[in-house]
Amino acid sequence: MTETTLSAGGFWLHPSVLLIIGALLLPLFKGVAQQAYRVALAALFVFVVFRIELGSHAQFAFGGLDLVAGRADKLSLAFAYVFAIITMVATIYSLHVRDNIQHVAGLFYAAAAVGVVLAGDLITLYVFWELMMLASVWLIWRRATAQAYAAGYRYLMVHAVSGVMLLGGIVLYYGQTGSVAFEQMQVGSWASYLILIGFLVNAAVPPLHAWLTDAYPEATITGAIFLSALTTKTAVYTLIRGYPGTEFLVYLGTVMALWGVVYAVLANDIRRLLAYHIISQVGYMVAGVGMGTAIALNGATAHAFTHILYKSVLFMGAGAVIAMTGKSKLSELGGIYKYMPITFVLYMVGAFSISAFPLFSGFVSKTMVVEAAAVDHRAWIWLLLSMASAGTFLHTGLKLPYFTFLGKDVGLRPKEAPWNMLLAMGISAFFCVFIGVNPAWLYQFMPFPVNYNAYSAGHLFWELQLLLFTGLGFFLMLKHLGGEAKLSVDTDWIYRKAGPVVVKAASALVRNTWRGLMAVMQGLLNGLWDGLKRLGSADGVLGRSWGIGQTTLWTVVIVSLYGLVYLTR
Repeated sequence: MTETTLSAGGFWLHPSVLLIIGALLLPLFKGVAQQAYRVALAALFVFVVFRIELGSHAQFAFGGLDLVAGRADKLSLAFAYVFAIITMVATIYSLHVRDNIQHVAGLFYAAAAVGVVLAGDLITLYVFWELMMLASVWLIWRRATAQAYAAGYRYLMVHAVSGVMLLGGIVLYYGQTGSVAFEQMQVGSWASYLILIGFLVNAAVPPLHAWLTDAYPEATITGAIFLSALTTKTAVYTLIRGYPGTEFLVYLGTVMALWGVVYAVLANDIRRLLAYHIISQVGYMVAGVGMGTAIALNGATAHAFTHILYKSVLFMGAGAVIAMTGKSKLSELGGIYKYMPITFVLYMVGAFSISAFPLFSGFVSKTMVVEAAAVDHRAWIWLLLSMASAGTFLHTGLKLPYFTFLGKDVGLRPKEAPWNMLLAMGISAFFCVFIGVNPAWLYQFMPFPVNYNAYSAGHLFWELQLLLFTGLGFFLMLKHLGGEAKLSVDTDWIYRKAGPVVVKAASALVRNTWRGLMAVMQGLLNGLWDGLKRLGSADGVLGRSWGIGQTTLWTVVIVSLYGLVYLTR
């Protein structure tokens, strides 16, 4: 029996359902009509998401469970808003692409991400969580290269494990509490740990992170925009919702922030460098979740919002370079700013944002997380997060644009990116600047009232000082920072090498054990057969002639034993 309850507005159209239905109809359109349809669908999605009333619910009972497919509070809406915006941006960016599978997969992926953040129960969350995995992997496979197929398969396997962990935790949680409501959880039970691990895998927390830096550089140029925005941020949302104040997340997040910038030093592929900085920036959010204070959770939410927008500019700029030059390595690029000046300028807006330059969006969100560490008297966390911020500017704000657009001219003469790519970059770049100069617009969406002034004299002085000395260090060490034509070994090397050895050893153990067991069974059966043959010989018991009485007696015994076994089995 199903019972539906709606509040705050009567009929409630779930935006994810709208987008999924719209995506299924997309192949019916061709050419310009399809382009117009895709933009209209994305615009309608944005409109519906922004029209969701605060406090509205779509709740129903199914199979004895209370499910909430739509929970609209300030936290869920903050993520839903930015997911809707990035869906429009990615749609515009990919208008020139003719690939229905990729377009449908991208829209399903966005719909599932919004479904996750609106889910008020763990069952609904799990359904959308798995839909995200199944849709997003096609954005990697549609690159149609051997590397993309391998990276996509690995991506699928890692997220399948994440889903199994999540499902196992949900089952245990329901068995312990009798509820599937998705609220704050107390860490300590197996259920809470399994659910947390499922979330942390999607957040790309080291050492469970290499799937991201392996897959994102191999994705399609347009599909990478969805990938950079959705999977890790839905994981951040679930951590904010379910595990605020979990102390060890502070240290995991800090390690992430530093890990990403260290490996970005070694990256030569421009999208791999940006992928490592996703890990770094998500580290700030995870650390904020661990602190658990109002300013820290606001900072984590705000930084997720701004990160999606400025990271989309960076990935779109990198994608435009790859599309126009056919090159993705720093060692193969240089001197193309003359031929792609608009792409270069828009990329730098994203670079200034991620580097937390004043008047750009990253400044008003990242500094909130760092300030939360200071307010919470976490001096070492404050210092390490500040160091990571310097590393971000060094590589995303200086190294990548210098060796890609400036630097030595290697003879490439690309055309400027298509108008739709530039328009999409321009929309995200606008938000980067708009939020930077008008942070109140962003702060109104935060889950707690915001009492924070990013533009205090202390914040400005510290950040400008940090950026100035980082820039000075870059130019002093310029000859040592260029890209090198090699791959860096990450922690995944350990389980990539150890995994086959362990599997081979385990397989040999199971195989040998099975063969030994079969040999023992065969010996027992041979002995039994030999015994039966002796009994049936002329001198054996079964070989002699029995009287009617003996035959009847043994028949009764055998039938009785059979009946006893049958009744007690």
